[in-house]
Amino acid sequence: MSESGTGEGLVLYNTRTGRKEPFVPLQPGKAGVYSCGPTVYSHQHLGNMRPYLFADLLRRALLAEGLQVKHVINITDVGHLTHDDEDAGEDKMEKAAREAGRRAEDVAAEYTAQWRTDLELLGVPPPDELCKATDHIDEQIEMIRVLEAKGVTYVIEDGVYFDVSRFPRYADLARLDLAQQAGGARVAQVAGKRNPQDFALWKFASEGVDRQQEWDSPWGRGFPGWHIECSAMSTKYLGERFDIHTGGVEHLPVHHTNEVAQSETALDVHPWVNFWMHEDWILFEGGKMSKSLGNVLSLDDLVAQGILPRAYRYFFLQAHYRKQQHFNGEAIGAADTGYRRMVQAAQALEGPATEASEGVAVFREQFRAAVRDDLNAPRALALAQQVLRDASLSDGDKLTLLTEFDGWLGLDLLTAKLPRDDDQGDPRIDALVAERDAARAGRDFARADEIRDELAAEGVVLEDGPEGTRWHRK
Repeated sequence: MSESGTGEGLVLYNTRTGRKEPFVPLQPGKAGVYSCGPTVYSHQHLGNMRPYLFADLLRRALLAEGLQVKHVINITDVGHLTHDDEDAGEDKMEKAAREAGRRAEDVAAEYTAQWRTDLELLGVPPPDELCKATDHIDEQIEMIRVLEAKGVTYVIEDGVYFDVSRFPRYADLARLDLAQQAGGARVAQVAGKRNPQDFALWKFASEGVDRQQEWDSPWGRGFPGWHIECSAMSTKYLGERFDIHTGGVEHLPVHHTNEVAQSETALDVHPWVNFWMHEDWILFEGGKMSKSLGNVLSLDDLVAQGILPRAYRYFFLQAHYRKQQHFNGEAIGAADTGYRRMVQAAQALEGPATEASEGVAVFREQFRAAVRDDLNAPRALALAQQVLRDASLSDGDKLTLLTEFDGWLGLDLLTAKLPRDDDQGDPRIDALVAERDAARAGRDFARADEIRDELAAEGVVLEDGPEGTRWHRK
């Protein structure tokens, strides 16, 4: 198998090894995938949704290889502090509940439901297991007890910490320069920590601070640190070793690094996860889309602007998951227009679907190669668009291919219902109709026919009459 991903079988980029590798499941015929889920203290923005679009492409690719996939996503509803990667600040759930004057569990339920609705609108099915941190406190405590028995923990004033000096491979996953990191702002300088990178496994309840979410533990009343939940829940549902762990690239230097340290120590395994896969950021006005920066948009915001939810999925497919993607009004507007045209052209095709064409086999193999080359979504999307334009393919050929391709793209090309007002006021189509009228008046019938054919390929029907040309979609 070459580095480019050519050849047989699915090839994925493995952060752990720093290269593309053929995917071989740990158990023949099965694949276990864990994806870091949302912290449900507020509305999830568009940048928050990119990890699940990526994980969905991965799941679909594994299914296309004939594998039985078990996909697990966690819900962080406790323990994620406001300083994010640091062991400092206030719990985000507690803060949101206090400011709203509500119960933390009600806040979590509301924003979990919103996230699940957005996933459905984007064509992302629910995972096989959706597990909440607050439902797995016992599993987290048990893993901390195992780590304590192995002598890799210590207790300071604010909690129980993992001593990273006891795990020699700590820097390996993210290829960290620990000395440089210690001098920067990436890790919290909590009083009493032995090493700057040491991280909290269990945080003690602060005296005089009213918290809604606290539990008894062998070390005192408190709540789990953020990182331990993923290790405890992933191994509960996927076993002590599993195939793939996904998440945002921002989790790599801390959250995922800490997961590896505590999991491989507690379980005596290496590697704990065979493939680590990370997607890059959505950039908004030059920076990462982030609640802390205040530069966020939600799917609801797009819908309010008249953008179709699947247009955001279409936008996502235009860039590789390992590349940063620039989001702005012009880009999402173009994606919405492109998606609508693609749906119109697909739904204008007349069946039945066919199987015998040589062209079908060629396109099918090219698409499969794109998916197998580390989920090359831009190439796969381009191939679907090429199918629609290819005059050598019959409508039946195109229906066959688009049905298959959309099983991975997830755009709902053949069944999506576009708003009724799509037939009204399309400046581009109006301009082409006017150009065609001018071409006919100038007896340039070749250009007039070319415009008619171009619009017909998009499902636009022209009706010439005494009052001029009118158009509508099939």
